[in-house]
Amino acid sequence: MTEIAADGKRSNSESITACNERLEGYIRDLDLERMPAEELLRWASETFLDRVVLNTSLQYTGVAMVHMAVSAGLDLRFATIDTWRLHPETYAFIEQVKARYGCPIEVVEPKSGDVERMVERHGEYLFFDSREKQQHCCQVRKDWPNNTLLKTADCWISGQRWDQSQYRQETAQKASLVDEYGTRRRILKLNPLVDWSEEALMEFIAANEVPVHPLYDQGYPSFGCIICATPRRAGEDKRAGRWRWFNGETKDGDDPKECGLHYNI
Repeated sequence: MTEIAADGKRSNSESITACNERLEGYIRDLDLERMPAEELLRWASETFLDRVVLNTSLQYTGVAMVHMAVSAGLDLRFATIDTWRLHPETYAFIEQVKARYGCPIEVVEPKSGDVERMVERHGEYLFFDSREKQQHCCQVRKDWPNNTLLKTADCWISGQRWDQSQYRQETAQKASLVDEYGTRRRILKLNPLVDWSEEALMEFIAANEVPVHPLYDQGYPSFGCIICATPRRAGEDKRAGRWRWFNGETKDGDDPKECGLHYNI
């Protein structure tokens, strides 16, 4: 028989079924949706110990949560995905954040064999050819590494906010359960700042002198890979710079401005 610790934390022998039931109980019995961001981060840290990870691309929301966690003395893991195509400014900013907060940041990378096979079959710049090939590139460089990271976690902290896009306003939740890729195991996904406006977020960043990624000053409202993220033009949607060549393309209600981290592709 598998045993679950009295404090609710996962033991090495906890079965997938028991873990899933425990996470479902958190959703059912705790009012996670109403918890303030700092309180939710503390709860996650104390509940999951080393089985919780804050995965961030180091945009406003992610760095603000790093600041909250470090300022509160929380023992959270921080991670970022290196697709091998990030802007030079992003690599430098990772080091800046580590130095400012004195914290390690796990850098998760794709498997070289996966990237090599993709390029051999479809070419280096496959993402220009079709929406399907762009999605495949995201899977290989970002989604599969994220899946590997989440094998080490029962709780995934993300930086989605409702005001980032219409799609996220309709789908993102402060607390929800997501399925681990290829298994029956479920993971608790938290978006502690999902209900924050950009105005409130910027006030927090200014008041606490939170480091800001230099690409924002270059006109990028969001960023990822160096080719697939571009500055926004005046009057454009916040995510118009993502995969710009697909602007205006929407099929069957799909949102063409999400990669597979927060969107099933």
